[in-house]
Amino acid sequence: MGMSMWAARFGKVSICTSVVCAFLTAGVSQAQQADAHKWRPGNGEFIVPAGPGGAVDTAARMISRLLQKEKLYPNLVVVNNPGGNAAIALNALDKHKGDGNYVMTSASSIMNHEILGNIHHRMSDYTEIAILFDEYVGVAVREDSPYKTIHDLIAKFKASPDALNVGVATAIGNHIHVGLAGPLKEAGVDISKMTMVPYKSSSESITALQGGHLDVVAATTPNLVGLVKSGAIRVLAIGAPERLSEPFENVPTWIEEGIDAVLSSAQGVMGPRNMPKEQLDVWAQMLATIAATDEWKAFLAKNHWKEHYLGPEATREYRAGEYKQIRSVLTELGLVKK
Repeated sequence: MGMSMWAARFGKVSICTSVVCAFLTAGVSQAQQADAHKWRPGNGEFIVPAGPGGAVDTAARMISRLLQKEKLYPNLVVVNNPGGNAAIALNALDKHKGDGNYVMTSASSIMNHEILGNIHHRMSDYTEIAILFDEYVGVAVREDSPYKTIHDLIAKFKASPDALNVGVATAIGNHIHVGLAGPLKEAGVDISKMTMVPYKSSSESITALQGGHLDVVAATTPNLVGLVKSGAIRVLAIGAPERLSEPFENVPTWIEEGIDAVLSSAQGVMGPRNMPKEQLDVWAQMLATIAATDEWKAFLAKNHWKEHYLGPEATREYRAGEYKQIRSVLTELGLVKK
């Protein structure tokens, strides 16, 4: 090959190689620029509408810990803002509109307060990021109660709806009340005539049950574990889609008992109003990452919570369906203001 021909060909190769390199360099540069503009969490707060030590607080602290452990959100502090039917926490979140460094526990019970007119906030105005798990309500009686099955209890309620004192925490019309009333409504009980007694906490209502001041208690499953294991109480039904693990493995679901009802309280994370999409996307990815960890799954199993991860769009659709279901039961209870 002549030197001039080789040089010509070599020159073409050099030109082509240079062009490819230019494209690759431009691509890397664009990727770096995109990554540089990607929203990154700063110093943040996880607002909890409950006091320290309860189930809502425990879940928030586990989320925060896992986000830090996975190096996704190094500085996320849990801040408790209890009271006012979640209004105090929502007011705190409202101070940070559009700022993804401030998030809050998203719980079905907030919609209960909205529907009842207890708060002037609308849950749909906030940025739903994800649902992470479901918790379920169990119906419990003392071990020596004459009501051995849920059908014994239903028969009593049908015959005389106001004859039994039923304890719930922490308010009439909340998710625990609805978790009991919904299935009973499906079973044909006149739930508007039931005698409901509110307590400040489930530990107080369960103590009242043991002391003979109540006939029935509705409570979420973590509050029932100890007394079920000791044999002091008997759980007649749980609003889960399938049986839970020990110590509830012998407790039937409402569906098993022929009552088509699955009532759960879905808990997750929501952001402030007007949260930008790029912040929402980062948060959704972070929560999806920790929800897939073995540690998170073990945490849910320990508390008898059901894994239920939904992303932003699916969460909005799910909450809309929940809202209709909750409103229907509360209307039947005569609690919705006209």
